[in-house]
Amino acid sequence: MRKPTLIFLRNPTLLIFLILFILMLYFVYGMIAWNIRASFTDWNTAVPSSNFVGFANYSEVFQDSLFWQSLKNTLLLFLVIPCSLGLGLFLAILLNQKVRGARIFMIIYLMPFAFSLVVTGKVWAWMFAPDNGAVNTILRSIGLDRLAGGWYTDTSTVMLSIIIAMVWQFSGYCMLMLLAGMKSIPQKEIDAAKSKGASTFRIYRGVVLPRLKIPILTSVVVVMIFVLKAAFDLIRPWTGGGPGTSSYTLPIMVVNEAYAKTHVAYGAAVANILVAVVLCIIIPYVYWSYRGR
Repeated sequence: MRKPTLIFLRNPTLLIFLILFILMLYFVYGMIAWNIRASFTDWNTAVPSSNFVGFANYSEVFQDSLFWQSLKNTLLLFLVIPCSLGLGLFLAILLNQKVRGARIFMIIYLMPFAFSLVVTGKVWAWMFAPDNGAVNTILRSIGLDRLAGGWYTDTSTVMLSIIIAMVWQFSGYCMLMLLAGMKSIPQKEIDAAKSKGASTFRIYRGVVLPRLKIPILTSVVVVMIFVLKAAFDLIRPWTGGGPGTSSYTLPIMVVNEAYAKTHVAYGAAVANILVAVVLCIIIPYVYWSYRGR
């Protein structure tokens, strides 16, 4: 039997993989375990504390009206996923028609995804500016003054403004993934469907879409990650959670409680609830996508 040291020396790739695996265990699963442990303590000051208090923090969270407002807004942001997928699918179908200049259009559609979330917030803050913003200016110029409004400065439309900005940024990525999936489908399958007299709609419904399960699943997982990231990185510098608390989200609440107010255990409890919400959404979807396999 070879010594472990010799195995790593002869196969440095295995050593690199082992190091990365240990780092992942510590910084991902180790931090999750630490966060769960912290949520059951009374660490709600700048001084660390490990006194066990059971579910007291969770009980306090569920009685907090701000938590329920943040949870509702966070769940609303998940509407970005089907909207981005729908728009991405529409763009992918258009670009799959072998139109002239398709590569240029693909770059234009994908470009927003390359922007940082802070930049996206600044762009759409200008677009939705109440007085001289581009959206209100266009609406007034075509006689739709009644639709012009405060957008992100109005409590009734602030979440709609944020969702539009996110869909604009993430739909290009969905388009790229779905278009790549369409390009991987053997042309003979599509030709066979055409030879049987199938319409374009029936070809996409019966041949193309069933072959896009993996690209769709990948898009859902990646966009969900970015939606949770945008729930803080885009909203915090753009609206600050306002007006009032109308655009408050769970990630903003976690940061404010754990760092701004040094209510570490309380913030940890909110973070664990956020993880549970995400798992309740993603696990059934993954199971549905891979059922029978």
